[in-house]
Amino acid sequence: MSVRAIVLAAGKGTRMKSARPKVLHELCGRPMLWYALRALREAGVESVTVVTNAEVSPHVADIAASAGHTTVGQAAAGNDAGLTGVSAVLQEPQLGTGHAVQTALAQLTPGTGTILVVNGDMPLVDADLMQAALANRAHALALVTARMPLPSAFGRVVRDGEHVARVVEARDATDDELAIDEMNAGLYVYDEAKLRAACAELGNENAQGEYYLTDTIASFAARGERIVPVVADDYRSVLGVNDRVELAAAAALLNRRVCERHMRAGVTIVDPATTYLEPDLTIAADVTILPNTTIGRATRIGAHSEIGPNARLQNARIGQHVVITDSVVADSEIGDFAYVGPWAHVRAGSLVGTGGRVGNFVEVKTSELGPGVKAGHLTYLGDAAVGDRTNIGAGTITCNYDGVVKNRTTIGKDAFIGSNSSLVAPLVVGDRALTGAGSVVIRDVAEGDRVAGNPARILPRKA
Repeated sequence: MSVRAIVLAAGKGTRMKSARPKVLHELCGRPMLWYALRALREAGVESVTVVTNAEVSPHVADIAASAGHTTVGQAAAGNDAGLTGVSAVLQEPQLGTGHAVQTALAQLTPGTGTILVVNGDMPLVDADLMQAALANRAHALALVTARMPLPSAFGRVVRDGEHVARVVEARDATDDELAIDEMNAGLYVYDEAKLRAACAELGNENAQGEYYLTDTIASFAARGERIVPVVADDYRSVLGVNDRVELAAAAALLNRRVCERHMRAGVTIVDPATTYLEPDLTIAADVTILPNTTIGRATRIGAHSEIGPNARLQNARIGQHVVITDSVVADSEIGDFAYVGPWAHVRAGSLVGTGGRVGNFVEVKTSELGPGVKAGHLTYLGDAAVGDRTNIGAGTITCNYDGVVKNRTTIGKDAFIGSNSSLVAPLVVGDRALTGAGSVVIRDVAEGDRVAGNPARILPRKA
């Protein structure tokens, strides 16, 4: 039988007190909705309908693609039951979880398979829990539950012996029902035909005047259908996010999971509590990550490198045996055996070659530094290409912007750029050339020439 999923992501999230919809708030560098879609992908569910509001809908395709799904655009009536990918459907107005599922079902061609329903504000639910629930799909309903500390705002699971009789929302529960510690986790696996029949009978006679999906449980029980509870091993895996305190708590748990995954793969993380990692990183064995380090956006780190303390890497490609300390590397590549820091900034498509050194308060922007290049102190290299083994003196800058366009500086191999040199682009400095300390270089310097002064002039060659 086929499995399709419905993700409930239309809530406004008023307790977040934010103009941004709740499921678009980020944890570990990804929107909350991303985690539900990624877990579904890893669980093998490829046909997903996301119930959204007008603010969330434009973002669904990009989030789905980032999570590894194909997309089928905005859902339309008559979608083929076997269609794969992620689609979005608007719930307007928002009249509760039952109404949200009704809205999704109305856009899907009826099938004879299974519907998995999950909330988009539960980023800690993983593929293993989804697969455990799907293993019970032969029944009318498999309901994920968890034993949680009291008090709790989750709906209470009321049992009749070993079976689930009903779920009572906390706001509608009696004192005795509020004392129950088994909670509805908000993850359901339905027989589709039976779900459609139950949704057609939903009413809104409750404190909120909404259509609750949980009322299908009582409907099933009244018909004698078996409702199978699937108890989560750890209640924290089904915690939802309703405000920024819960957002921070969920982010900490997610970050710990990511850190532990890398540590078990051979990465040393000195202090996971102050190391902030995003999903989808590639970190080789025997890398060491020191405290107060943030790594994200598809960064790759080679073996035996040491990152931190106080480092931030974004979309960085780091070679082997690299040291990066107290520095930022973004959208750039660092070659093997290079050293970056402290307090360096490498950004915007730059390359530091094998064995290069970018030291204290050096900024590199859209530049390529060849193997063995050293820029040790207080330097700006923007829009530059620097040849192998060249030494850049302290205080050197490439004057790349003329007020209209960015211009290129090219420096050859084995050159020596003296301290406090200003290289006014466009400019070419040849192999083995030298600039004296404090030079303002406004004309090209030929191979092997030495220049000094303001403006720089050619010095006599040594005999």
